[in-house]
Amino acid sequence: MPTYDLGLEHVSLAFATKNIFNDVTQGVFEGDRIGIVGKNGDGKSTLLHLFRGTQEPDSGRVTMRGGLTFGMLDQRDPLDDNATVREAALEGREDYEWAAETKSREIVEALLGGISLEAKIGSLSGGQRRRADLARLLLKDWDILALDEPTNHLDVVTIHWLAEHLKNRWPAGSGALLLVTHDRWFLDEVCESMWEVHDGEIEPFEGGYSAYMLQRVERDRQADVRETKRRNLARKELAWLTRGARARSTKQKFHVKAARELIADVPPVRNTLELKQMATSRLGKQVVDLIDVTQIFEHVQGEADIDPDVAEMEASASRVDVVPAMYAEPQAHGSVEVAVDDLTDPRLVDAGVAAAQVAAAAKESQEIQGSQENNTDDSAEEITSAAQKITVTGRKILDDVTWLIGPGDRFGIVGANGAGKSTLLKILDGTITPTVGHVNIGKTVKFAVLSQRLDELEKLGKYKIKEVLSRYKPSYIVDGKETTPGQMMERLGFESAQLMTPIKDLSGGQKRRMQLLLILLDEPNVLIMDEPGNDLDTDMLAVMEDLLDTWPGTLIVVSHDRYLLERVTDQQFALIGGKVRHLPGGVQDYLDMTEAIKNGKDPFADEKAGAGKGKKSGSAGAGATEGNADNSAGESATAETASSTPKLSGKAFHEASKRVSAIERKLAKLEDQKADLEQQMAAHDPSDYEGLGKLNEQLQAVADESESLEMEWMELSEQLE
Repeated sequence: MPTYDLGLEHVSLAFATKNIFNDVTQGVFEGDRIGIVGKNGDGKSTLLHLFRGTQEPDSGRVTMRGGLTFGMLDQRDPLDDNATVREAALEGREDYEWAAETKSREIVEALLGGISLEAKIGSLSGGQRRRADLARLLLKDWDILALDEPTNHLDVVTIHWLAEHLKNRWPAGSGALLLVTHDRWFLDEVCESMWEVHDGEIEPFEGGYSAYMLQRVERDRQADVRETKRRNLARKELAWLTRGARARSTKQKFHVKAARELIADVPPVRNTLELKQMATSRLGKQVVDLIDVTQIFEHVQGEADIDPDVAEMEASASRVDVVPAMYAEPQAHGSVEVAVDDLTDPRLVDAGVAAAQVAAAAKESQEIQGSQENNTDDSAEEITSAAQKITVTGRKILDDVTWLIGPGDRFGIVGANGAGKSTLLKILDGTITPTVGHVNIGKTVKFAVLSQRLDELEKLGKYKIKEVLSRYKPSYIVDGKETTPGQMMERLGFESAQLMTPIKDLSGGQKRRMQLLLILLDEPNVLIMDEPGNDLDTDMLAVMEDLLDTWPGTLIVVSHDRYLLERVTDQQFALIGGKVRHLPGGVQDYLDMTEAIKNGKDPFADEKAGAGKGKKSGSAGAGATEGNADNSAGESATAETASSTPKLSGKAFHEASKRVSAIERKLAKLEDQKADLEQQMAAHDPSDYEGLGKLNEQLQAVADESESLEMEWMELSEQLE
């Protein structure tokens, strides 16, 4: 038996209702970077606790080489509510101590940016506590580091930073990492081997998540396993990894030829054209159109619609000991003037105008009192004021945005915590009235929202699953086949024996799946999903993605999980600086934007330079790069003031944009020359053939040059579209 630095020797462990490990021998060597996957409840977190020593095995033993240090990020933090952030996360370090060293300064700014070091731990949000605990752990030197769901509550930029930090934390061949996460991109990026925990054993695989999927499909094929559903889901996910993962196009992590042979008979993940045709027949041409929408909040700090995990840098500047952020998200601030008949106008109320909220509360109270007494008076008129213009000043979550969403569109949205993604979703479904602009919702639209909270499900807590399902239709058509709610439930990982289980007794992951099932049973045609991957393991994520593949409605997904986002959506957008910006290269384009901003560059300089050229039809406004959905074709596009949707990205895109602008200026000059030559020819002596010939030659040269430039302009425009 090999001598592990940290290992399990013939370990068995059982809880009251389940065997977790049966005679398992497995361990960690120096230099290992191991990702751990498996179904919820199969023992991933328990495995880490066994290694740490906080869980004792029933039999066998846990061994550790002498002198090794083991650090672990648990799903529940050990931080003292009464301690300050400086005491708990920095363990009392003064600013000069953590800021003097590049590594520690980077950790603190990445994870604690915008948080006051003098704030009490008990006053922090769940996400802030999580980041404080992660900072505490990473600031220490560990021989072996175990992380249990480290990406929870982190945005895409911070997740990318954490991946780079873990890859470079130790020199090659030293240190060891154990990583439990449902974030498959993160597993692929950081890990060099995988452990699958299932059926009481730990099965090892070489390579990251992509390689694990390849080996798992091959294992299932050779063994001719009976788990047909599980095998097909794995093959379908492998097909997507091979054909469509743009983020992996330059960094394949498994043998391409072998993978293609395994998936040769797997159909495309989605028949986009067929789904759009079905969606059009169900939805009609109009779904949701945002037209020149500006959403401003008069009081940004503490606003419920803004993620509390990230503080406003401008507003935080006066607070004591606030950590500067590694990356400060660009924000739009300003004022808008709103003409209203009274202060209870929803545009003012939803903008957080204090007087409007007081007036709305008073009016609501008066209406309740009036209905109780069956009597109304005119006192409400004292609170409101007729026909006036109100100026609202504050942060613009959306700044003059036009975004057209059509039938069958599958759009993903990324952005930093606090960028306003949840606010955008509420504007889309009509929950919030924008301060300026219009939201046009199609007459046939039926919304369903999968939110981060489970409030709706909690109301059904006392009912059994069978009782809840009985409220719905007896059968549905899924994948062209008649399917019962019970069969759909089994497809989402439930067992038929669980039909008699009360909703309140389900685990967090089971409740999440039940929430999705009930939403789909309501048969909406526009599905809005806010962090749908929360509480789901990698297998259940694949099940959910497979279910959504054949769903023909319009899909809007907000997620920090870039794998999930690119897997279930066809177009991705970033909410950044008050604009909804198209990401033709996927989430990597957003990371490129943020990297440019961190380096002091302005990735939107070109569009700002063209801001004075006016709006094109259907565009999002001067200088804005917005997403539009072409309702007639059912395809999305991005409108800019000077050009169309970019297919190029980075330096090539900027150079092409500049060339397009130069060609347009040159064509304008040539048009003037042409008009001048035509005037000269009209005024020229008709008997002077030689003079007319020279003018005609000049005119022909101008025409030839114009034609050549127009051809180049069209080619560049196609690349930018």
